[in-house]
Amino acid sequence: VQLQAFGGGLVEAGGSLRLNCAVSTRSDPNRAVAWFRQAPGKERTFVSGIDWFGATRYADDVKDRFTISRDTTTGTVYLQMNRLKPEDTAVYYCASRKVSSTSTYRGDYAYWGQGTQVTVSS
Repeated sequence: VQLQAFGGGLVEAGGSLRLNCAVSTRSDPNRAVAWFRQAPGKERTFVSGIDWFGATRYADDVKDRFTISRDTTTGTVYLQMNRLKPEDTAVYYCASRKVSSTSTYRGDYAYWGQGTQVTVSS
């Protein structure tokens, strides 16, 4: 399984970005995908996840601002980030696990993309 995350960049507070995670095994029916982020000096934490059936979950600090979705044709998972705040600045990683349900624990994900930097200026 290969994941490739891209779409990060520099944006002003209040702006939007859409991250993309290309997943190489789009036809695998037992695979959940999630986004995590890691700010400098901090641990990598869960942001959002989507299971194979389309059920989603979010961290409390991004709920109502971020939306995760999956293109079932290409297997790509998107993270639409609106009303960005400086505290959203981090490297964002997409990850996959070989079960259909999501988890907020990073240790449950065996496959990781390379990360994409998101910087939100105040």
